[in-house]
Amino acid sequence: DAIKKHQKSLSAWFSHQPNEERQFGPSFSLDAVHVDPVVRESSLEEILKPSPDLTIQNQLQQPCSQVISLQNLFDVDACGRQVKNVVLYGTVGTGKSTLIKKMVVDWCHGRLPRFELVIPFSCEDLSHSHAPISLRRLITKKYQHLRDVVPMLDASNLKVLFILNGLERLNLDFRLAGTELCCDPNEPVPPSAIVVNLLRKYLLPEASIIVTTRPSAVRRIPGKYVGRYAEICGFSDTNLQKLYFQMRLSQPGCTGEDNVSSSSGEQENLVEMLSRNLERHNQIAAACFLPSYCWLVCTTLHFLYFTRTVPPSQTLTGIYTSFLRLNFSGEVLDSTDPTNISMMKYVAKTVGKLAYQGVMSRKTCFSEDDLQQCFEVEMKTESELNLLEVFRSDVFRFFLTPCVQPGKEHTFVFTIPAMQEYLAALYVVLGEKKTLAQRVGKELSDVIGKVSEEVTVVLSIISKVLPLRFLPVLLNLLKIFPRYFSRLSGKERDAIAHTMAEELFKEEDYYNDDVLDQINSSILGVEGPMRHPDDAPDDEVFELFPIFMGGLLSRRNRAILEQLGCSIKNLAAFEIAKAMKKTVIRNSRKGLPPSELMDYLFFLHEFQNERFTVEAIRSLRTVNLSSVKMTPLKCSVLASVMGTTCHEVEELNLTSCNLDASSLRILFPVLLRCKALHLQLNSLGSDACKEIRDLLLHDKCVVSNLRLANNPVGEHGARYLAEGLAGNSSLTYLSLLHTALGDRGAEVLAQHLAENQHLQELNLGYNSLTDAAALRVVEVAKKHATLDKVHLYFNDISEDGKRALHSLRMDRDGVRALVFLTAGTDVSDYWSNILNVVQKNLPFWDRERVQQHLALLLRDLESSRRQTANPWRKAKFLRVESEVKKMLGKLQHGNL
Repeated sequence: DAIKKHQKSLSAWFSHQPNEERQFGPSFSLDAVHVDPVVRESSLEEILKPSPDLTIQNQLQQPCSQVISLQNLFDVDACGRQVKNVVLYGTVGTGKSTLIKKMVVDWCHGRLPRFELVIPFSCEDLSHSHAPISLRRLITKKYQHLRDVVPMLDASNLKVLFILNGLERLNLDFRLAGTELCCDPNEPVPPSAIVVNLLRKYLLPEASIIVTTRPSAVRRIPGKYVGRYAEICGFSDTNLQKLYFQMRLSQPGCTGEDNVSSSSGEQENLVEMLSRNLERHNQIAAACFLPSYCWLVCTTLHFLYFTRTVPPSQTLTGIYTSFLRLNFSGEVLDSTDPTNISMMKYVAKTVGKLAYQGVMSRKTCFSEDDLQQCFEVEMKTESELNLLEVFRSDVFRFFLTPCVQPGKEHTFVFTIPAMQEYLAALYVVLGEKKTLAQRVGKELSDVIGKVSEEVTVVLSIISKVLPLRFLPVLLNLLKIFPRYFSRLSGKERDAIAHTMAEELFKEEDYYNDDVLDQINSSILGVEGPMRHPDDAPDDEVFELFPIFMGGLLSRRNRAILEQLGCSIKNLAAFEIAKAMKKTVIRNSRKGLPPSELMDYLFFLHEFQNERFTVEAIRSLRTVNLSSVKMTPLKCSVLASVMGTTCHEVEELNLTSCNLDASSLRILFPVLLRCKALHLQLNSLGSDACKEIRDLLLHDKCVVSNLRLANNPVGEHGARYLAEGLAGNSSLTYLSLLHTALGDRGAEVLAQHLAENQHLQELNLGYNSLTDAAALRVVEVAKKHATLDKVHLYFNDISEDGKRALHSLRMDRDGVRALVFLTAGTDVSDYWSNILNVVQKNLPFWDRERVQQHLALLLRDLESSRRQTANPWRKAKFLRVESEVKKMLGKLQHGNL
């Protein structure tokens, strides 16, 4: 019973998912999404074999001929001896902790029958306690359910497995002079001594032990105490990567929607595109060698595709910061080093420097010389060299991998491109780019301001940070400029702000894609023919760099980085934001191309600074995002950023943005405040028209110009629009050009048109309207108080219908019905208007039907020209005819 309670307790604890899992989707059980990484049997000789250089060629797809399963780790060795102690090692990100969690959960569910009792310990937890404690007390302190079982531990018939996770956190001494022998589970000794005696097999000799550690700490256990070494090789098999993505992205409810069937097709399509990209053996497959990067890919895809509304704290920078917390969680690089530098801080200082230099020189491939320069240029002490050695064995492969492009096998790239930009941003924001004088400047200037006469105090402070040969020069400067260093620090903050602003608003437009689309293509690949290896590569784009710098300054990300040992002070963040504000707002007023404007909005969302965003957005009166693929995420970002103010927007252009009903629901608060709303060339059917109806009927709606051309509105959509039109008081222009209304749709609009009192212009062109429907609309328009222009060209109106419409117009000059290019024996005043509309929409219309209509217009022009005797009018007809013939010729030859 005690063991069953223990199993239940362990299962609840080890099945618990971290916040990072719950933040980006439903909480998955380990049973549902876990894929075992490749584990291969190794040897101490192989581990201790020195790597000749930082380069470890073919490290990602190394052969795993000695693959061993978790179930077989304690099988007899090659000499037939029973294995009792197993060391399971792997670099950061290979999945050690997850594998152990899965192992414990499996035992709790009866899938590890070899052991009757499993007792896991965290070495990080044990490292914080140095007070003597007995093994029995230690177990009951951590697992109170085992009070009755502990006395039986030394009984030979109970098969016990101890799990010691993260041995690198403990400093073990196996010398007898350092750790005395102890075989009594009741004798109090320090926790490290308990671990040593368990591994010596002096304490509970029949117990089995599995130790997980990073490669650098493997040698801390003498080889004679280890029965088997096993290395976690991650997902070195691409099929394991595919299996993980399949299981993770195909989970029911992964999209967060109730309608599972509508999203399953999208999920399958994503998995298929990702699989095809992995099969190309490109850099993404190399990155996903580490299971943690598979998690990052899935999380990013979830963020890009399955986010229907973005919570305020959910940002791309937040994903990367959380990803690093999951993998590093405040670990120190080497627990034996007196500096106790956090792993993430060391990475920011070294790898961040390499990343920053690459971003500044637009470079993504790095040679061994580049690596040596960044990692070893300042190596002077034994301690620094030891730290570098630990970094090389444990962390290097997490951030840098050999390039897989042909001809570049001897160069290194960042595991995924965005990580380079993230670390470059972290390097700058942490102030690592500053010189020594700039870093200590503020502290010195403050002290000197207080004790300007006490030279001895000044000397004692300065001598700690600067070589003595600089002292005379420095003292002279300080006497003249006591705040000299403080000003240097201020300049550095301005430089950071300038870098962010300049990078954000750079003029070159490489791919004409916004940042989110570039991330998407890097993960899923580019559909279409592959680039030939001999072709010149595209210039590298570093548009995420400033966005990450802004995101890192948000309060939430600063709090997480603080846990990782990377502190960004509140004052520094405030001053950088203050220095950056003027440049950002000034540049945003120039008018940005749509893709760069989307990046700008995304930057403001990542920055998570509402006061800054309000000032930046208040001056934004025209928002042009035409041709930007507005995913739910982008719609949420636009709504979130624009929602910080309540000013009216003169124009919002969302032409050809892949909008649908759900997009309009997300954007509803923004649409209410827009005077001119361009929604042409989207997928807005009847469901979307229901949202537009609610928009038009809202009492705060200010929309006066609404363009819905080239949307599948149809008859049902027309009913919703007609209802909205009837109760609206702001709309003056409505374009329903080419929206498949048909006669019945036009009839519905005509019925409700009388209830509207403000509409001035209505475009119903290219909607397959016949004479009766067209006449009905114009008859209602005649009686309307304000409507004076109705567009009816490119409809199925006969010559008789045309004459009837013309006679209606003659009855009341106030109503202008634009049907053909002629007006009796003269050219219509609106001929250029009609041809311009046709010219703009030709790429999206049925070419054969357009040709028929243009031929009809041409015949009508020729007929009217023959009927007039006025030479001036004939000349006008000939001019219009030439324009129509030119357009018709281009259409027939496929030039339009």
